[in-house]
Amino acid sequence: MTTTQTLQKLQKPLSKSDYTTGMECPGHLWMKYHDKENIPPHTPGVLKRFEQGHVVGELAKKLYPEGIDIDAEDLALNLQKTKELLLKRKVLFEAALQVDNLYGRADILVPVGKDEWDIIEVKSSAEVKKKHYDDLAFQRYVYEKAGLKIKKCYLMFLNNKYLRKGEIDVNLLLVKEDLTEKVVKMLPIVPQNITFLWDIINSPTFPNSAEKNYCTIPKKCQVKEECWGFLPENHVFHLYNSRKSMKLFEQGIHALKDVPDDVLSNEQQVIQLKCEKSGETHLEKSKIKKFLDGIQEPACHLDFETCSFAVPEFDGTRSYQRMPFQFSLHIIKNGKQEHFEYLHDGKDDPRPKFLAALKKYLPSSGSILVYFEGFEGSVLKELVKDFPEYTAWVDILLGRIVDLHEPFKKFWYYNPKQKGSASIKKVLPALVGDGYEDLNIKDGDCASIAYLDMAFGKMTAEAKKKTREDLLRYCERDTEAMVWIVEKLRGMIKTAQHKPKK
Repeated sequence: MTTTQTLQKLQKPLSKSDYTTGMECPGHLWMKYHDKENIPPHTPGVLKRFEQGHVVGELAKKLYPEGIDIDAEDLALNLQKTKELLLKRKVLFEAALQVDNLYGRADILVPVGKDEWDIIEVKSSAEVKKKHYDDLAFQRYVYEKAGLKIKKCYLMFLNNKYLRKGEIDVNLLLVKEDLTEKVVKMLPIVPQNITFLWDIINSPTFPNSAEKNYCTIPKKCQVKEECWGFLPENHVFHLYNSRKSMKLFEQGIHALKDVPDDVLSNEQQVIQLKCEKSGETHLEKSKIKKFLDGIQEPACHLDFETCSFAVPEFDGTRSYQRMPFQFSLHIIKNGKQEHFEYLHDGKDDPRPKFLAALKKYLPSSGSILVYFEGFEGSVLKELVKDFPEYTAWVDILLGRIVDLHEPFKKFWYYNPKQKGSASIKKVLPALVGDGYEDLNIKDGDCASIAYLDMAFGKMTAEAKKKTREDLLRYCERDTEAMVWIVEKLRGMIKTAQHKPKK
């Protein structure tokens, strides 16, 4: 017996989730076995996806009313029950098999013919993703190694073209795609991957994914700091809109200030690198002045918040359709400021009251400032598909929109503190000095989850009141931030115009 095999027997078995985790990030897998307590917690967005995945999984079981649920948290009990129930040739949910310290547990196992089975993995996504193939390939490998004959491998996922009408029709909500051919082609590399992952697990030291090139960019993962924490504050992966960051990193160039000028491929990168090396802010006065002069009063600073449901909650809606539930509106006219807001209250469809409130408070003239027109504009266009009576009004609104993102996207203004980003979360503190740190809700994902928990969760009345206050403060900050940004830009242009020439 090899050292690796001996060590494997001392470890918990390699599961499907371990396999897919390791294929995405070996460092994360190592920490699951050796340093689990120091893995940062999942974000609220990830936890919400887990929750939605459970809901979708339970719905999928309704497609097989004769199925037997082996819902045993105890591994040994699950294995024992699976062994007994396989003999009955019934549809099984969560059937588990273990062989060679590998643990497979498919969502649905369906008997086919005399002695074969189909594997069905259920996902809450609305499309097939690369990791789903890894998932199915591992399951099939383990099941076949344990002696099961597998015929087909399917992925069951959400049909985002399904329009809810009355009670959910699970047969239409979920679609099943046959991935067998590609999964079978992947089977020869599964044992190689397993050997690689066991070597990672059995390593006495953390396998730095960055140093060993196990991952390609310092992406948002749970162990990012473990792998990429050595990078300087302003590093090459902050280079704006660049596919060259990894190449620069592999050449030993880590700091953004060390990037050679001759590798830059667009005007924004030239500006970014110049500011990084000089520490100064870039300002194109004439372009910004022209942009500001185009803002007509009453200047309406508008921001939406939206949520979505994996399983459509309301009639006439689809999976993951964006549902606006809140807006904030700051109106500036003749130096005076007014603020209006709406946050839906209740478990009904928020869109009708959202639209009515927006129409009530938005003036019939003046510019409508948003930050990133692609969001608010597309939400409005989606709304009129279901509420056509607002079409003419929305068409007029779309013609009044001014995108405050434009001066920053085009780098007419750029501060090195932005780290290559033109998002309002980076621009606001760099330009104004204030941000979102003082708020309990700091981004749109958290706002969406807070609303869903408030409206559909089991909160106390006191907790709901507090969440409502936090949501209103967050959305107000977004439009307040736009007001501050415009004021700051106007002040900078005015100062530049009156600055004496040398």
